Amino acid sequence: MSRRWQQVKHGLKRNRPAQFSLLVLIVFSIAALLAALSPFDPNQMSLTARLLAPDATHWFGTDDYGRDYFTRALYGGQISLMVGFLSMVFSTLIGTLVGTVSGYFGGRIDNIMMRVVDVLMSIPAFFLLLVLNAYLKPGIANIIMIISALTWMSMSRLVRAETLSVKEREYVVYARACGEHPLIIIARHVIPNILPTIMVAATLNIASAILMESTLSFLGLGVQQPNASWGSMLNNAQSFIGEATWLAMFPGVLILLTVLSFNVLGDVLRTAFEPGANRDE
Repeated sequence: MSRRWQQVKHGLKRNRPAQFSLLVLIVFSIAALLAALSPFDPNQMSLTARLLAPDATHWFGTDDYGRDYFTRALYGGQISLMVGFLSMVFSTLIGTLVGTVSGYFGGRIDNIMMRVVDVLMSIPAFFLLLVLNAYLKPGIANIIMIISALTWMSMSRLVRAETLSVKEREYVVYARACGEHPLIIIARHVIPNILPTIMVAATLNIASAILMESTLSFLGLGVQQPNASWGSMLNNAQSFIGEATWLAMFPGVLILLTVLSFNVLGDVLRTAFEPGANRDE
């Protein structure tokens, strides 16, 4: 494992886009955590200051209610990044549990679990996303639950494939011959050896979760006013796209940079962790 992390470090050193991506995520995360230090209240309205262009006082300008747009972007980043991270955690836990159990035990258990996964994956995710969100009360907790419920299936299939390979290795066969409980074998021998693959998939899942939350909020089905997320800020900017382009530009760029950064770092992890991924380098 230490050798692989050395490969990650080496990959970051020679990959300028990856360095920029890591810097972007660090800056965005710190800025979101320190949003309370902003001198402006994100929900304080001022009709005399509505739709002001960006200047030295209001770095991102103001919205149609006169609220400081930079402050709302900071608080929106808290929600967008939190939803992405927590959705990734829950979907990774569910997918890892289903994938390892299915791959390790095989047979009828594997067939039943994978057929259920196939059925769930055949349902259009976005359509199901809209239906679930329409019947549930809008809120951050429900958004996290919905996104987690719709993104664990691909993780489970990936983990199952890795588990099928790991369970045939000597140390797993020896542990099984010694009479260790299957759940202990999974926790002690299987999951630690497929952890790099899980980490790569989890990194990409964060980007997908942020996009899904932004889409929901853009359609008005996610974070509700007066709270803000980057997606809801884009939704509010629709009516003023001609006279106040910055209302759409700033949250759009933030979403773009965040998702792109996670994808770039996920590619660095994949190159370092997957056998043969950097064979030609």
